[in-house]
Amino acid sequence: MDVILASASPRRKELMEMLGIRNLKIRPARGEERPPAGAGPEELVLALASAKAEEVAGLYALEEDVVVAADTVVWIDGRVLGKPHSRQEAAAMLRRLSGRTHQVYTGVCVLKGGRGLSRCERSSVRFRPLSEEEIAAYVATGEPMDKAGAYGAQGLGALFVERIEGDFFNVMGLPLCSLGQMLKQQGVVVL
Repeated sequence: MDVILASASPRRKELMEMLGIRNLKIRPARGEERPPAGAGPEELVLALASAKAEEVAGLYALEEDVVVAADTVVWIDGRVLGKPHSRQEAAAMLRRLSGRTHQVYTGVCVLKGGRGLSRCERSSVRFRPLSEEEIAAYVATGEPMDKAGAYGAQGLGALFVERIEGDFFNVMGLPLCSLGQMLKQQGVVVL
């Protein structure tokens, strides 16, 4: 049995390896993400994670393989902040988060033999107030460009995070406590 991670995220791969997952294969989903119209953050991440898992399972998985897929968004002011498309957009996202609390939602789908388990985790993150100089310097590092909400709590973005309520690994894009339970239900023993 292989465990297939349907993601190109180096952070998700690192977290799966940290769990000691044997026979880990990386097979990123390639299909176009089609969010459900009018979806809230929980419905959005669950739908996208499920679509990724189903796509990868259909292309690469054998009946006994387990496919893990996830999708993460930042939610503030009734709006989703995904990955920024430009440095200007990254800076605007960081300005919006400065001095405020936002939510990070990650939907996870674990699929085996056509049987899928899905779960959404939510964490609250409080940023300290940021100066324009700090925002410019952080954006210049390039770190914000491949991250929902334009920051990485596990990297230099940690300098902005005053407090996290909920699963820290959820903020990184893969809630390990929930994932461990889902994997166990699908027959993958982590401990």
